[in-house]
Amino acid sequence: MSMVTLPGLKDLIENISRERNLPRIAVQSAIREALLKGYERYRRAQNLERKQFDEDYFDNFDVQLDVDDEGFRVVATKTIVEEVNNSDHEIALQQVQDMGGDEAQLGQEVVLDVTPDQGEFGRMAAMQTKQVLAQKLRDQQRQMVQEEFQDLEGTVLQARVLRFERQSVIMAVSSSFGQPEVEAELPKREQLPNDNYRANATFKVYLKKVSQGQQRGPQLLVSRADAGLVVYLFANEVPEIEDEVVRIVAVAREANPPSRHVGPRTKIAVDTLDRDVDPVGACIGARGSRIQVVVNELRGEKIDVIRWSPDPATYIANALSPARVDEVRLMDPETRQTHVLVAEDQLSLAIGKEGQNVRLAARLTGWKIDIKDKAKYDYAGEDAKFAAARAKYTPEVDDLDEEELDDENQEELEELLEEDNFEDNNDDQEYNE
Repeated sequence: MSMVTLPGLKDLIENISRERNLPRIAVQSAIREALLKGYERYRRAQNLERKQFDEDYFDNFDVQLDVDDEGFRVVATKTIVEEVNNSDHEIALQQVQDMGGDEAQLGQEVVLDVTPDQGEFGRMAAMQTKQVLAQKLRDQQRQMVQEEFQDLEGTVLQARVLRFERQSVIMAVSSSFGQPEVEAELPKREQLPNDNYRANATFKVYLKKVSQGQQRGPQLLVSRADAGLVVYLFANEVPEIEDEVVRIVAVAREANPPSRHVGPRTKIAVDTLDRDVDPVGACIGARGSRIQVVVNELRGEKIDVIRWSPDPATYIANALSPARVDEVRLMDPETRQTHVLVAEDQLSLAIGKEGQNVRLAARLTGWKIDIKDKAKYDYAGEDAKFAAARAKYTPEVDDLDEEELDDENQEELEELLEEDNFEDNNDDQEYNE
């Protein structure tokens, strides 16, 4: 069998494998695919008969790489026929028999050496396959990254700052000890305002997404702003969470507030079924030792740990910590609207700077929260507004089961209640999430 020699093939495979952190078998596979593409381009260029080559015309061709002898062969799988119409895909029965295939039969397939002459193909193969090889190697690397990190989505990794591209930080991460590092992108929206991203600085990052496409640049999208990072840090620092004695029920995080005058803040709701365990105290630790570790990792981000409760009123009151709540009125459980009454001196604390505290409490609980001054609150008037709003829809829903109330009526009811809540009430401080 003829062979096209490739001097230095063995060293080439070793060097590429080392430089790109790819196994030798993956490099060989990329070289085979590139050489096959080079042969296809060679055949198209030599097409003196102007044959029509479909996209899958060369699917029956393959390249056999001989690393020890540093060369390759091109082979084609052909079907045995009586009369040949396409010499690239078919071979005559008589020809096979002349070659020593006495037992050959029509319809069988044979693999034949179709390697071009060294002088014709050797130089052109090198030129044509160089670009294809680079692309195939990139594809191999992307595939390895996908396989290595796909199961790690939603986990936290250690990352090191490499460089900066536009507003993104390019970081190096590895899946496990001893594995080569892979580049990951930390976009502007996923960064923390208090982080100092200098070269070689290390951070814990949340692996948000592993891209599956053939895009350029890093395939890994990491985050410092995702709520999953807070969950991981607490689980890593609080043994009771890892042992499932304490569970994290909900997290609301605002790592990048809409205003630069407001700092990052997180509210986290915890609970336990063990009566002898204080879930909030377990997360805070003795003299705040446990929560301080989390705060330090998040560069001073404020964190409120609150006790979850199955009672919505208690849960909402807890969520508005550190404000002191006098009363929680669940005005409409269907549309999840509530009025929270506080003393005048607690209004600003309950609302928070630029509404951040009540905004996070609303996200944490899933309720629309209106903060009201208890001294000026009109119980009868507010009850009448909600009763009137509900009464407008009573005739329409009397004959319907609760499950049959459509989304449109529900939305209209919510809008009406919200309009009533906001009209002519300049003295009350309120927020709707």
